[in-house]
Amino acid sequence: MNTIFITATNTDVGKSYACEKFLRHYAKQGLKVGYFKPIETGVAPVPPDGNKLLNLVKELNKDFNVSIDDVVPYQFKLPAAPYVAKEKTKIDLQFIIKKRDYLLKFCDILVIEGAGGLMVPIEKNFFIIDLIKYLNTKAILITPSKLGCINDTLLSMQALKNKNIDFDWYINLFQDKDSFEKVSLPFYKDVFDEVKFLNEI
Repeated sequence: MNTIFITATNTDVGKSYACEKFLRHYAKQGLKVGYFKPIETGVAPVPPDGNKLLNLVKELNKDFNVSIDDVVPYQFKLPAAPYVAKEKTKIDLQFIIKKRDYLLKFCDILVIEGAGGLMVPIEKNFFIIDLIKYLNTKAILITPSKLGCINDTLLSMQALKNKNIDFDWYINLFQDKDSFEKVSLPFYKDVFDEVKFLNEI
């Protein structure tokens, strides 16, 4: 399955920015790119992330002739976790699978964007991390550079490992940039063989 799932340690960490970086990266490699955000909240009146990235993909891949409703099948007005924002709507996982398979007809690789962090609830006992597992795709974990990022990064990595989800991770260097190299980077360099930055893609 030619898909990757962009997730993060929390909201406002840079998932949409990461999607843009990966879409441009794959397009430069000559691949026809596609984008999918199964659930978006804070929609008023159109999905801001989905709409922006669909427009980008249509520039990068002229064959991606789909609608915003294909790209963002579940749209909710309230800017909250899907479990809350959806109110009485039932999220149909098979419908999400059908939309994914439909979008894959128009691209070589489909970049899928989550909502919030890994443990954001979709249903009472079903979270974004479970959606990644259900879609049987590799994850890209985006982590911040702010103070406290080590804790958030390690907890998210552990959650992915517990679900046996294959993943890579990238640091989005945009918060506490001046202190990151001294405060957090030494630990990452001592523990991990490679430290990758989103801006270097």
